[in-house]
Amino acid sequence: MLGIPPVKKRDLPPIKRKRPEALTDREQEILQLIWSGLKNKEIAQRLKISVKTVEAHRANMMKKVRVSNAAQLLNAAIQEGLIQVK
Repeated sequence: MLGIPPVKKRDLPPIKRKRPEALTDREQEILQLIWSGLKNKEIAQRLKISVKTVEAHRANMMKKVRVSNAAQLLNAAIQEGLIQVK
């Protein structure tokens, strides 16, 4: 040992939780299409992208908003004002 005292938890600064990152324009577009009831395949066809890309956008949105399924994603999006409920 080098004689360095151990760091105690109370000596550390508090952990600041970052706000979720903002959704990109494309993610917002896909979120609105999910809200409209379209499936990944339908979204992919409409936007002329692959289903895998739609799935990646959905996964990124869920990570940013810190949810684990589409229902929670839509609920959080409504609460945060990310989608327009008509």
